[in-house]
Amino acid sequence: MIHVQDQDQGRAFAGASASDDAPAASIVSTTRRGFLASAGATALVIGFTLPTSGRALAAADKNFAPNAWLRITPDNHITVVCGSSEMGQGVLTAIPQLLAEELDADWTKVGVEQAPVSASYNNPAFGMQATGGSTTVRGHWEVVRRAGGTARAMLIAAAAQQWKVPASECSTANSHVMHKASGKKLSYGELVGAAAQQKPPEKVELKPKSDFKILGQRKHRLDTKGKTDGSAKYGLDVNLPGMLVAVMARAPMPGAKAAKVDDAAAKATKGVKAVIPLDSGVAVLATGYWAAKKGRDALKIDWDLGPNTGLDNAKVTAMLTEGANKAEAIARKEGDVASAKAAKTIKATYDAPYLAHACMEPMNCTSWVKADKGEVEIWAGTQSQGPVQGILSQVASVDPGKVKVNTMMLGGGFGRRFAPDFVIDATVLSKISGAPVKLMYTREDDMAAGFYRPAAVAQFEGGLSDDGKPVSFTAGVGSPSIMAASGFMKIPETGVDSFAMEGINDHPYDIPHQRIAYGRQEPGPQVWFWRSVGHSQNIFFSESFIDEMAAAAGKDPFEFRRGLMSKQPRYKQVLELAAEKAGWGKPLPAGVHRGIAVAQSFGSYVAEVAEVSVGADGKPKVHRVVAAVDCGMTVNPTIIERQIEGAIVFGLTAALYGKLDIKDGRVQQSNFHDYQMLRANEMPKVEVHIVDSTEAPGGIGEPGTPPIAPAVANAIFAATGKRLRSLPFDTEALKKG
Repeated sequence: MIHVQDQDQGRAFAGASASDDAPAASIVSTTRRGFLASAGATALVIGFTLPTSGRALAAADKNFAPNAWLRITPDNHITVVCGSSEMGQGVLTAIPQLLAEELDADWTKVGVEQAPVSASYNNPAFGMQATGGSTTVRGHWEVVRRAGGTARAMLIAAAAQQWKVPASECSTANSHVMHKASGKKLSYGELVGAAAQQKPPEKVELKPKSDFKILGQRKHRLDTKGKTDGSAKYGLDVNLPGMLVAVMARAPMPGAKAAKVDDAAAKATKGVKAVIPLDSGVAVLATGYWAAKKGRDALKIDWDLGPNTGLDNAKVTAMLTEGANKAEAIARKEGDVASAKAAKTIKATYDAPYLAHACMEPMNCTSWVKADKGEVEIWAGTQSQGPVQGILSQVASVDPGKVKVNTMMLGGGFGRRFAPDFVIDATVLSKISGAPVKLMYTREDDMAAGFYRPAAVAQFEGGLSDDGKPVSFTAGVGSPSIMAASGFMKIPETGVDSFAMEGINDHPYDIPHQRIAYGRQEPGPQVWFWRSVGHSQNIFFSESFIDEMAAAAGKDPFEFRRGLMSKQPRYKQVLELAAEKAGWGKPLPAGVHRGIAVAQSFGSYVAEVAEVSVGADGKPKVHRVVAAVDCGMTVNPTIIERQIEGAIVFGLTAALYGKLDIKDGRVQQSNFHDYQMLRANEMPKVEVHIVDSTEAPGGIGEPGTPPIAPAVANAIFAATGKRLRSLPFDTEALKKG
């Protein structure tokens, strides 16, 4: 039996840099355009990294330069090359809109394709090619627009040269250059050859918002057709000649080892070709998925859980509570809470469980280690192409430029697909077997694989003056560290994991005396980035406790918040807009009550009002959610609305149902029958109101999630007088009688 011990060599992101000379993405779908123009075609290709010669490099077929964001062909078709991963959030439309705006392109002639790994596509927010943190638009806001503006300037220069007129007399619109005085007009396609010979401008002036014609508009999504006709390809769609399929029996907890493996029945299963133990579990390789799964299910494994033996919910809660009690790493300190003069003191403890990402498409990767060529090629829905290239170069002992990453569509990401576990294991298995290997997680594998949203406990104490104004605010948070778990971040000398504290330490309320601190605890499960990261639980904690302070002060929760926001105009604006559009203070049907919450995350501000009733069985019914969002300047309002709606579904699911239970060192949930999702008949009506802003763009994929849980919990309090301080909501506590 073959055994591999070197799994750790791929875990650290350090040194996982992208390579400029990585080959282009392979053509998996016959309808997908190649990265370069087809043979013999003349094309103008422009990247934001201009050639050192100062001129567009013109090959024999007139292609222009590597590191490309843009290709224009003689038929006047424009292809934008996107380096970010599409997981439903709309980047395959947003990036083209950014470029098309400055190019003055005809949107009906704009297409998009996925980029290869290249430093040219590094996310400016990360310094590497990766998608996460709601950073794609805000990170590329200027870079991609400048690429479009540069192309436009070169097309104008080419036309002006041909017409022998000053470039200043020329204008552009709908993928054409015009000369008003003479009435002359040329399409961009007619100019590609001449434009490729022009010197790029040293500086490009970007349009003011007032001149936008494509940005801020409801343009159709460019990925819709492929997703409806089946031509869009996901990781699970990949099939290669001679490919083996792998299914793994994964270690149930980090640090667990297979103490004893009986693989006789697995090896006897028809279609099974190999059983391979790895540090992360035991893999069964077979001719197809069903044979691999049957072989995996036939394995008999005795697991040594190591230090996590006997871990359960109670022990996790006890550890995190101790962390909150003893929190000493100061995240925010103002005034002196010990000297605050409070007429009334409110104390409360909140908690949230570990959560799985539960992507609709479970983790998968097809990897082919071509030992004879010293190359690796993978096909995966990954959020971290750049780091993956560097990691796999170490795993396979090849140069990073010899690792080709084909980024597939992602059937959900939520941060889970930023992790490299599935691409590492697939590559190790291909390296050992000598064949292409598609590693597929079952839903049960994914649930048990780790990479969870951290569990957390938060303890609050608030002080109120005689007239109900807050004078002090104290918070201690106990939770694991995502920064430490990431492998590529370090906890700063302050001891504060910023992800563990975001949403509490940056709250908007003007309170004179504050102490907010972090107490790190590591119960054992692997933690990771989850949609909205620390905001997902911390906004529930803080916005619920602020509601408690408002109730103790005898004040309206909306007015209480608004009165503490004199220094936070953007928070205040979305709070007021959501309250206005929801009809705050106006009568509702009998039994229906409102709750409100507000948050800033990823550079965007979101307030949500939830209208909720509680049945005799204790189950809340969310009838309507009104959201107000200030995400700065916008790209596509329809995408913004859909992202807020989806984020509300995601957060509402977690609030009502989301929980991973741990017993005897193992996660108990396995599939959607015991890790429930929000159903269609439970979906509230959602209204989204977007603030017209001139501020820099914020993120939009995640900010809608944090406010929904506290908004619903606060509405439940208004309906029942019962305060829910744990996620998911305890319906037993809400039963009437």
